[in-house]
Parts: sequence; C-alpha cells; structure tokens
Amino acid sequence: MDINFNKNEDHNKLLLSELKNRLIKVKQGGGEKRIEKHHSKGKLTARERINYLLDSKSESIEIGAFAGDDMYHTHGGCPSGGVVVVIGYIKGKQCIVVANDATVKAGAWFPITGKKNLRAQEIAIENKLPIIYLVDSAGVYLPMQDEIFPDKEHFGRIFRNNAIMSSMGITQIAAVMGSCVAGGAYLPIMSDEALIVNKTGSIFLAGSYLVKAAIGESIDNETLGGATTHCDISGVTDYKAKDDKDALDTIKRLINKIGDYNKAGFNRIDSKKPLASPNDIYGILPKSRADQYDMKEIIKRLVDNSDFDEYKKGYGQTIITAYARIQGWAVGIVANQRKLVKTKKGEMQFGGVIYNDSADKATRFIANCNQKKIPLVFLQDVTGFMVGSKSEHGGIIKDGAKMVNAVSNSVVPKFTIIIGNSYGAGNYAMCGKAYDPRLIVAWPSAELAVMSGNSAAKVLLQIEKASLEKKGEVFTKEKEEALFNTIKSRYDNQVSPYYAAARIWTDAIIDPLDTRKWISMGIEAANHAPIEKAFNLGVLQV
Repeated sequence: MDINFNKNEDHNKLLLSELKNRLIKVKQGGGEKRIEKHHSKGKLTARERINYLLDSKSESIEIGAFAGDDMYHTHGGCPSGGVVVVIGYIKGKQCIVVANDATVKAGAWFPITGKKNLRAQEIAIENKLPIIYLVDSAGVYLPMQDEIFPDKEHFGRIFRNNAIMSSMGITQIAAVMGSCVAGGAYLPIMSDEALIVNKTGSIFLAGSYLVKAAIGESIDNETLGGATTHCDISGVTDYKAKDDKDALDTIKRLINKIGDYNKAGFNRIDSKKPLASPNDIYGILPKSRADQYDMKEIIKRLVDNSDFDEYKKGYGQTIITAYARIQGWAVGIVANQRKLVKTKKGEMQFGGVIYNDSADKATRFIANCNQKKIPLVFLQDVTGFMVGSKSEHGGIIKDGAKMVNAVSNSVVPKFTIIIGNSYGAGNYAMCGKAYDPRLIVAWPSAELAVMSGNSAAKVLLQIEKASLEKKGEVFTKEKEEALFNTIKSRYDNQVSPYYAAARIWTDAIIDPLDTRKWISMGIEAANHAPIEKAFNLGVLQV
C-alpha cells in the first residue's frame, strides 16, 4: 500500500473518531444530573426505554441523532432535538420508535423537535411501518412557540399525520410515560391504542395550576389526568402499567400479535459479504475533497461478493450505473465516478462532474430500475454539472433536466449516501433530500453546499471587496488574505456534515462500514409498502 493510502486512512479514521465522540456526547441527553433526577422518579430514560423495547442483539439504526446539534445556544441547547428516533425490531417485526427525552427541557418541543417527529412519521407513512410513541413531554417550548405552533410543517401536522396513518392502516401505539400536556395530549389518543404508566404518566389539556386560574377549581394532577382517571373513569387510555418496563412489555405483546404485511416484492437472496475488505474504504477515500479516486473501488467494498454489472460501461463514464446486491437485496447503483476519464473520442472528463452523456445514461438506467422494480442507491460525490460553451451548446440543461425528471418521478425506493462532495444541482440530480430518498445519510467525509468552501469564499471575497472599495477602503494583499480566510471559515462550517445533520437535511452521519446495514434495513422497510403508482416521466424533451 502506498503512502497516500496510509495518509487517507489516518485522516478518515480521525473523522470517524470525532463522529463516535460526538455521538457519545449527544447520547447523554440533558446530562448526568438530569438523568439521575429522571431515574429517581422510577423512570427509564428515552434511550433506555428504546433499548428495553427492541429485540436484544438485533440491528437498529438511529434517525436524526445530531438534530439540533450546536443550535439554540441561548436556550441551553437541544441534544438530539429532545427526541430519540430508532428503526429496529420488536418481536421480529420492523418498527419505528419515537421517544421524548425528558432530560432535555422536560421533553419540550423545540422547532427541530417538530421537524424530527414529522420525519419519523414520514418514514412510517412511506414504508407503512408500525410506529411506537413513548411520550414524556411538557409540550411546546413556549419561548419559541412562534416557530413551532401554527404553520403547516409545525406541531399540529403531527396530529394530522396520526389521523392519516390511521386511515392507511398503519399501526400506531402510544405509551404515556410522563407528562403529556395540552395539544400534545392528542398524539397518544389519536393513536390506535394508548397505555399510561401509573403515578408517573398524566394526560390533560390543562394542568392543575391552569385549571385553578381558568375556572377556579382546585385539583391535583393525578386526580385530574393520571392513570386511574383515564383507564377507569374517562376511558381515554386502554392499558394501565405499573411502571415503564410493564408498559414496554405490554407493547411487545401487542406488536407480537400484528398480522403479516403485504410486500412490495423486492428481489432478495442470501446475503454475501464483499470479497474486497470494506476497511480499505478509509484508505481509498482521499483526504482532500478535490483529489481524484476510483469510485468502483468503493462500490466493490459495499456490494455482495464485490460483484456488480455495469450498464453502459464505456458511455458517460463520470457516472457509474450498475446492478448489484447489498445484503442480498437487488439494487441499482448510480454513483459519481471521481477519477479523470478519457472518452472514446479522446476527450478528458473531470471526475465528480456530470456531463451530457452521463446524465443521459443515468436517466435511462433509472427508468430501467423502475421498470424492473429494483430499488435505487445513489452514491454522491459530485461537484455539479459541466459548464462552458461546449456543454451549453450540447444541451447540458436539457440533459440535466431529464435526469432530475427521472429521479423526481421514480416510484421505486431511493437511498442516498453522501460520500464526499454534494454541491449545487449535482445534489439534486443525485437524489438529495428534496427528492424524497427513503433514507439519506452522510459519511464523515461529506460536504453539502451550493459550492465548495474555497470556491464560495473566492466569489464572496470579490463581492465584499468591491463593496468595501466603493466605500474608499484600500486593500493590501494581507488584508485580502485575512478577509478570504474569515469568509472561508464561516462557509466551511456550513458545509460540514454536522451542520446538515443538525437541521435534518440528512438522517444520520454514519461509519462507512455501516452503509450496507442502512441500505438493507431501508429496503426491508420499503418492502412493507407495495408500489401503487406507475413510473411516468411526464413531458420529457428527448
């Protein structure tokens, strides 16, 4: 192995170490003192509840672990958005579990909390997955109520989704394991079945203090909306549990009796490990986002037997299109080739750039996968579409539009892995978040932005420099360099995968070695939802 491989490996493993350290911090929620206080009430934390609920030693994936990361500083922060979302198995059935983290602001809803809950429901709706809510929340975080309360993508959309999922026959089970106040009280009661934990769980539209202020009635919270009240008097809840574990055991028994589901019928055979070592990915992926590498070497370390069949191998070489299997599932791979390639006409094409022919090839391949009911996997490392007179005269806008059209109208499930660059319209054409991938994750090496930090800083520098010169400021080389570095530093922070994950532009940042698991579990989830719509490109300029 050459020295560059070793340098790349060291760099990527440092990025992985940073990821693991950040995850450890995030999983502490509100911190040790608040966890201890939570335990003193006889309650499990959100993560402990999920771990107890899911089958032991089974696979699981966490959605939005970094939601809210480095946000809401003036409000004390909101680790994981104050809610934990995991896809896993309960009694062998794949489910999505949503658990409020009451160690973070008593489980109050920040704007990102609402967005994360809506993302969990979106996954349940798209894949017809049973969804379990473990409720322990003080309701809307009042200092930010204007950013969480009234709009279409805000808090109220969650209850609308409860109703929609019920009409679709998607199982929803809610356990009230702590506070459940005001509008938040509708979520568990709009679920199919609701449990409540005795003495620690409570549901009411208004707590005792507000009742006293509003109508003058004096009553304690337990009598107002505790487990006995709602199980024996109001009939609001269906099961009374003695403690957290009893409630979770009841959920397990309920899930265990759900009937089988109609399958989409995606092709799967026995899983085979890649022949090429997946660990090599750390050495293949270059330290610099500008350096070239062969994406086929990455694919070999992601697919079963390291075996794939290329579609139009010699044509449009800056995009690789191939059929393969991942943990036994048949997939169609659309990947940006990151090395310089030479066409049959003797022309050189830059890796990571989408040219006319590669866009045309990808469009045709996506249509083929839809025709044959094969899920699509996009491996992004793209700087955008080719620019310049030759590309424009060749109709790059039209060819790019055809590719975006195919991605938009695809009816088979799509999964996006952001390996490196994800810039500009390249993000869109390669199935960015706006194009409804069932799951979208990033490696620690990923960057998401309109353009790279270096390019953006050069553009912004010229704008800012011109503005300041109009005001009479004289620029020295040192001053220009200092301004460039300031702009680049600010922009680089925004292209970080953590910046994207904090805002749920991606579902997770993952170890590259977990990619196969994420895709496999994603396709298994998608297999719960038969395809009901025909693939149709609409009006397409050929």
